[in-house]
Amino acid sequence: MSESQYQLETLAVRAGTSRTEFGEHSEALFLTSSFVFESAEQAAKRFIGEEPGNIYSRFTNPTVTMFEQRLAALEGAEQCVATASGMSAILSTCMAFLKAGDHVIASQSIFGSTVNLFNNVLKKFGVETTFVSATDVAEWQKAVRPNTKLFFLETPSNPLTEISDIAGIAAVAKSCGALLAVDNCFCTPILQRPLELGADIIIHSATKYLDGQGRVLGGAVLGSKKLMEPVYGFLRTTGPTMSAFNAWVFLKGIETLKLRMEAHSANALQLAQWLEQQPNVKRVLYPGLPSHPQHALAMKQQKTGGGIVAFELKGGKVEAWRVIDNTQMLSITANLGDTKTTITHPATTTHARISPEARAAAGISDGLIRIAVGLEAVVDIQNDLARGLA
Repeated sequence: MSESQYQLETLAVRAGTSRTEFGEHSEALFLTSSFVFESAEQAAKRFIGEEPGNIYSRFTNPTVTMFEQRLAALEGAEQCVATASGMSAILSTCMAFLKAGDHVIASQSIFGSTVNLFNNVLKKFGVETTFVSATDVAEWQKAVRPNTKLFFLETPSNPLTEISDIAGIAAVAKSCGALLAVDNCFCTPILQRPLELGADIIIHSATKYLDGQGRVLGGAVLGSKKLMEPVYGFLRTTGPTMSAFNAWVFLKGIETLKLRMEAHSANALQLAQWLEQQPNVKRVLYPGLPSHPQHALAMKQQKTGGGIVAFELKGGKVEAWRVIDNTQMLSITANLGDTKTTITHPATTTHARISPEARAAAGISDGLIRIAVGLEAVVDIQNDLARGLA
């Protein structure tokens, strides 16, 4: 199919689909570790890249390829490389483009495991990272060094939903010859397309909204074919591979992605407006609210505010835990992007392994709660929270 002639909701259902000789309507699931060749000559040609085709499911599998092509079509990317998880997607990107002596500039408002990857893992191999404000483009410019090779951000950020100016930061990256990688997990291509705003690379934790029902793990790296060559090369050699079964689950999840993202966003906006009216809520952070510090920018580069709401309570950790523990319906878990609403305390879960100083710099207080708003009736979500807020 010619992807340029179709809308996003059609691409989410049809893009990347290939059929075997049996003519199956649903995408085929190829549960095999390897593939048989017609001859020794064909095997040799495939291994050296002279003939296209499948070799070994660590780096070639038809079901995974369908997922890659579908997500690439949605993001407007030339190529997608699927990985085992969102964190392996970030690691694969870093290993593909960084070496000892290189410098990274990253938003200080990123997922805790990503902070640990930059601070603890990459640092051991001689890669240094400077963390800057997610929202102040001038800080990114000021942090540039002659050896800066990669800019990394997520927008909206986890968990504060801070909005980074993708186009502004992309301009700084290009001026110094660095690549800009954007984690698009919170928005998905339905709400935001970073490549169109100047980003070079898109990262996904497919585990979240792309699946949408909390079933399997997966990740993805997207960009031009030239940029994806070293990412694919790293995956082929080291094997942080997406399983065929997980790819098949993601294909089914993506089919309803547009409908779900619109519903998540509508529910989140309604919940955020309700939370603003609660007397013991200190502040509500949701990009769709006019009170959000980057509301105008969010509405410029996103279609809606998304499905993540963060709010801070006046009573700190004690109050936050009391609200969480008094819920009866919401799922107390750190995962997000599920049809079921999830609730978590970032300071003691997703960002517990970073230092208190780093949490403070990122604005993650002990009174902060993050809610990934699901598809239940909003009134039921409100009533569940009201038990602890009362």
